[in-house]
Amino acid sequence: MTIKRALLSVSDKTGLIEFASFLAKAGVEILSTGGTAKALRDAKITVTEVSDYTGSPEIMDGRVKTLHPKVHGGILAIRDNKEHQKALSDHSISTIDLVVINLYPFETTVAKGADFATCIENIDIGGPSMVRSAAKNHSFVTIIVDPSDYAGVMEEMKAGKNATLPATRRMLAAKAFSRTSAYDSAISSWFNRQNDLPFPAALTISGQLKQSLHYGENPHQKAAFYATSGNGPSLASAKQVQGAELSYNNLNDASAAFELVREFDQPAVVIVKHANPCGVAVAGDITEAFKKALACDQVSAYGGIIATNRPLDKNFCDALGKLFLEVMIAPDADDTAKSALSSRKKLKLLLAGKLEKPAAKMVVKSISGGFLYQEDDTVITKDALKAVTKASASTHMDDLLFAFTVAKHVKSNTIVLARGGATVGIGAGQMSRIDSTRIACWKAKGAGLDTKGCVLASDAFFPFSDNVDMAAEAGITAIIQPGGSIRDDEVIAVADKHGIAMVFTGIRHFRH
Repeated sequence: MTIKRALLSVSDKTGLIEFASFLAKAGVEILSTGGTAKALRDAKITVTEVSDYTGSPEIMDGRVKTLHPKVHGGILAIRDNKEHQKALSDHSISTIDLVVINLYPFETTVAKGADFATCIENIDIGGPSMVRSAAKNHSFVTIIVDPSDYAGVMEEMKAGKNATLPATRRMLAAKAFSRTSAYDSAISSWFNRQNDLPFPAALTISGQLKQSLHYGENPHQKAAFYATSGNGPSLASAKQVQGAELSYNNLNDASAAFELVREFDQPAVVIVKHANPCGVAVAGDITEAFKKALACDQVSAYGGIIATNRPLDKNFCDALGKLFLEVMIAPDADDTAKSALSSRKKLKLLLAGKLEKPAAKMVVKSISGGFLYQEDDTVITKDALKAVTKASASTHMDDLLFAFTVAKHVKSNTIVLARGGATVGIGAGQMSRIDSTRIACWKAKGAGLDTKGCVLASDAFFPFSDNVDMAAEAGITAIIQPGGSIRDDEVIAVADKHGIAMVFTGIRHFRH
């Protein structure tokens, strides 16, 4: 389809002048509106205002300008339909062959914290209508919603004497519908938040393609990484400064490490393997924290992912020794650290910016036939703990809260042993809680760590007292668990018999 007439109306003017200049030199008539028309005139590009073309002025502060039959008729007319051609002639409507639209910056306006009225005014009406009209009629009309597509369309027009190919128009139409869908999703999500409605009758979730992945969880699976909108540092906003392309499993594990490490105020290091922490510690600096975290499970740390909540320096990098790592994510790294890590050719280094405590978010998980949607898990505070045993847990409080925080990020059933701000043994993902306790003790022993004097955290209540008996055998001095079992009295009595302090959180940390 040869492009003879184009309508340009964009809020993002990236590449606009170059593209419009090309169209003008190619003899394409340009229609435009408001700020876009002004930008073109300032660049000495001939342009016709839409209001002059339609004979109707922009009204209501620009709310109504392109919602007109001469615009939508020109876009939607089926070129080889005689009745459509007659309607064009009867109503003096010219066909529009190219539509270039990017919408009012609603998402950016919301992200800046604008007030309700300002956000409302940044909901585009005419733009999405024209985008959808052009995309629907892509057999005859080329639609562009992304400035990155200007170059490809120009090359195709040069090669085809101002024409575009059907495959290109279909691809651009699909992209256009994806954009309006994401736009509406952002508006819907914002409105639901304004109405304090976390679970609306219909829910849409959108994301922008950040990168295609070499493969998915396994080599026979295709995959891609989509970024959702949001404030603050995240894995999606992190800058990769060295290493090969991140894989699906790299991203999944790095996210697990990142989400846990930013729970802590003290300098912290998290080592993750297959989405489970295998070593976590806090200390006066990240170098000491790393040494403590690594001691928990040096075998599993090989080929793992490390996250820190403080910038990397040379001391930290030197402490890594010859440990092979897949990914490292940190707020930043000084020049000495970057230089030291540059010799690790296979290490993928991500810098996420200043970390903050995780903001409240919603969590999505796909299941057969749909998806589950829930509020993110929370973290317990000291004031919410309930002492239930004769022995006091006051001297163990920091370790108890540390261990329970780690347990939040370990697959259920979960048992975490900790001492001195570091994990000593982790039992993860077992069908039986007693097996998780056995594994945590066994892992500690295998790492050459003494469990005596450790605290124990369980992500859910103890259904039986056998876990407490095993904890006593391991020399555990204090336990933190949700409570709520019908056998709580029995469990407490066994803890008292062994002289173990126990506190209840009142919440559990299941992670499936």
